[in-house]
Amino acid sequence: MQRFWISVTGALLSISLITAAAGASSPKVAPLTRTERCTNLSRQVDEALETHAAATQVTAAKALQRKGNRFCANKKQAQGIRMLANALKLLGVTPIDPAQ
Repeated sequence: MQRFWISVTGALLSISLITAAAGASSPKVAPLTRTERCTNLSRQVDEALETHAAATQVTAAKALQRKGNRFCANKKQAQGIRMLANALKLLGVTPIDPAQ
């Protein structure tokens, strides 16, 4: 009976070690700050404006980008992020958000 419990304990120990090793191998990425998200989305809008220059909503997208950048600069990053994401959507581009 004692051998049985030793083998069960050994099996549980090895499972816990494997689980711990798997958890340690996945890198923890620090979430982006709102300011970094503003910068990333603004850069994406710039790239989208270059590649989608013939889009019908270019003027509206540029206006949204200016508003978004203004919001981001005035410590209203949440509103700025929404504006920049909407500018990308007007150009037919899906915003890439590495925070998700």
